Amino acid sequence: MHIHILGIAGTFMGSLALIAKQLGHQVTGQDQGVYPPMSTQLDEQKITYTHSYKASDMPKADIFIIGNALSRGNECVEDILSKQYAYTSGAQWLSEQVLHDKWVLAISGTHGKTTTASMLAWVLDYAGYNPSFLIGGVVEDFGVSSRLTDSNFFVIEADEYDTAFFDKRSKFAHYRPKTLVINNLEFDHADIFDSLKDIQKQFHHLIRTVPKEGVIIHPENIQAIDEVLEQGLWSGEQTLPNQTLNSSALGTCFKVENAAVDWHLLGKHNMQNGLSAIYAAHHVGVPIDIACEALNQFKGVKRRLEIKYQTEHITLYDDFAHHPSAIQTTLAGLRDKVGSESIVAILELRSNTMKSGVHQQSLVDSLKEADQILILKPENANWDIHTLFNNTNLFDSVDAIVDRLSQLRQGHFVVMSNGGFDDIFNKLIKHL
Repeated sequence: MHIHILGIAGTFMGSLALIAKQLGHQVTGQDQGVYPPMSTQLDEQKITYTHSYKASDMPKADIFIIGNALSRGNECVEDILSKQYAYTSGAQWLSEQVLHDKWVLAISGTHGKTTTASMLAWVLDYAGYNPSFLIGGVVEDFGVSSRLTDSNFFVIEADEYDTAFFDKRSKFAHYRPKTLVINNLEFDHADIFDSLKDIQKQFHHLIRTVPKEGVIIHPENIQAIDEVLEQGLWSGEQTLPNQTLNSSALGTCFKVENAAVDWHLLGKHNMQNGLSAIYAAHHVGVPIDIACEALNQFKGVKRRLEIKYQTEHITLYDDFAHHPSAIQTTLAGLRDKVGSESIVAILELRSNTMKSGVHQQSLVDSLKEADQILILKPENANWDIHTLFNNTNLFDSVDAIVDRLSQLRQGHFVVMSNGGFDDIFNKLIKHL
């Protein structure tokens, strides 16, 4: 079968493309704004795609999988509807073709999904479970963001964003997990949700699909999560223990029952991610000590405080953090590691939520650990960023940011964006 994917370079759709190819389908696609690591992964897997949404570039496929970035008015969408081609969403296709007979382990929450899902896939693989997975980032331990095996276990990053222009439910409504992690729950995606209650409603619908033999794993005393669970709980429940995070020669360490994790990852948020992965794996039978042993060897995920370049005095990081809470925990973890050394935060406010201005004050608070802040002024923002930051913090172009950074002689440069940031790394590394 020939499957053509519209939005193929997105983190979800790019991962889906690999699974479709593993099933033996011919896979092609289209997208715009294509950048690593997904573009690299597609190229390595020899999956062809075009850089546009021109209907003339669409082949004659058996079915079109349409990403949620495409809406009515898109040339390809209009052509598919007019010609009555067969189409579906990525989440629905995955559910019907792959997940329907699997033990699904779903990782949900406002942030930390990719990292936790990667940890869980690695723990299960280390323990001999050979899991399939689909994750919104390239896992260093596997070199890919998805794979399909003959295992009964499937780890998936469960996103609350909507499914497609014709299906406004959250994508995770299609997955029907038996093991569900809810890492955290905050307001995000202001382009499709009006309030936190709207998001909580989607999580309530997700919980309704977990069978009584299943389990929902979550941290203690998170009001937004507790409010969802109070609406109904029909399965088992596992709250994460409150553990103490300590520094170690590698990075950080923490105890879990009679075992311990000692790894290079930083921050309390990663400890929580690790605990979620440990107890999710334990639900399918992995002993706690084996799960900890696996995490001690976990390499990480691309674009999660990933070191892109390093000299004697400068370390350049790539981090996907784009929500204030994620920005805050990333910088706090790095501060604990580097002490009084200079931290420079470089931000692209790319998400629709950040552009809307709903997180204005929390954005300022999230950057307190940074010694310097450099922000690319967002286009089409619904608020005046100058009310929070002065002109020395704001830049009209990436080239201007690079010029400023090239004048610095030392520090930890943390580039935070959920997009390509106008090829900032190649430009900056040439100067450094």
